[in-house]
Amino acid sequence: MEEIIRTPDPVLVSAIESLLGSAGIAVIVADRHISAIEARIVAFPMRILVPAAAAVRARRLIAEAGLGDELRPEKT
Repeated sequence: MEEIIRTPDPVLVSAIESLLGSAGIAVIVADRHISAIEARIVAFPMRILVPAAAAVRARRLIAEAGLGDELRPEKT
C-alpha cells in the first residue's frame, strides 16, 4: 500500500474515496477513528492508502479532479 494523501479533512477523504472507488481502485483510510476521537486535530490526520500497483493511476485521477495539491510526494 502507498500513502497518497494525509489530511484531517473528512470531506476531502470522502471525495477521494468516491473518486477512486468509482474507478475501481481499492482505498484504505488509516487513522480515521483516532482522527474522529481527537476532534480532527492536525496531530492525527487521516491517511489515504491505495495498492502500490494503482498509485500512479490514483494520483492521475486525483490531479485530473483538481485535487493534485493534496497529494503526498511520490516515493522514488
